[in-house]
Amino acid sequence: MIQQWHKVNQASPAKLQRGLDIVRIGVALIILIHPLHGYTHPANIPLFGEFLTELGYPFGTALAWLVLLVQTASSLALLINRFIVPACIGHIVVICFGLVHVHAQNGWYVVGAGQGGMEWGFILLSSLLGVMWAYWPQRDKKDK
Repeated sequence: MIQQWHKVNQASPAKLQRGLDIVRIGVALIILIHPLHGYTHPANIPLFGEFLTELGYPFGTALAWLVLLVQTASSLALLINRFIVPACIGHIVVICFGLVHVHAQNGWYVVGAGQGGMEWGFILLSSLLGVMWAYWPQRDKKDK
């Protein structure tokens, strides 16, 4: 009985990789919706730029476009399984700024006990950190 239970708690490397692929692709698709909305509603980009300028960032509209481009490039990289670590870092930077400047003031919850809070951003961050950790290059012992 104990041996059977031990088998339940083991996963093959192929299943682990498939699970990681699901997280990688899911997060990429979720985040990709943000820049796609920006591209299909271009009037919102200058508004986002004004918001960034009001926060004290220079070149607000250019920065807004940069955010959209980083989100697009990073999501596409995750979808095609290339440049995973830089793509995760790109998303992590954008999400952290969003958490600090938008969501933190709304508390923790996205819905229910609150609205517009940080919990969804933390789910995305933890997923991206897990994917980045899995793809982080290993150093050979001879390189140390």
